[in-house]
Amino acid sequence: MKDTVAVESAPPPRARALPGLLPRVLLAAVPVLSLGVLGAVPSLVIAWRRGARADRAAALLFGCVTVAWWFQIALTPEETHGWQFGADALLLFLSTAGAALHCLFAKRLAVEPR
Repeated sequence: MKDTVAVESAPPPRARALPGLLPRVLLAAVPVLSLGVLGAVPSLVIAWRRGARADRAAALLFGCVTVAWWFQIALTPEETHGWQFGADALLLFLSTAGAALHCLFAKRLAVEPR
């Protein structure tokens, strides 16, 4: 016979909510203050807290953008023009402003159904 008490007394699902506004603003300031070097940090924190598939995809996206920007910095000359400058500006914008905006406007979930 199975023990039904263990099933009925299981703990409720953990609430996976993002922190309040002030911690999110401080977390969003990380990529801006580091000029994009730590652009993946806010999305990694959000993905770690909630664990949703979309949050992990966003963390992967911003991680790839940050690494691509690091390679762009290392491999392009200092006096850049044309498409290289445009790619550098786009990667810098995505790594700083994109990561900060994602952190500020990520959808707040109270409990995620599984």
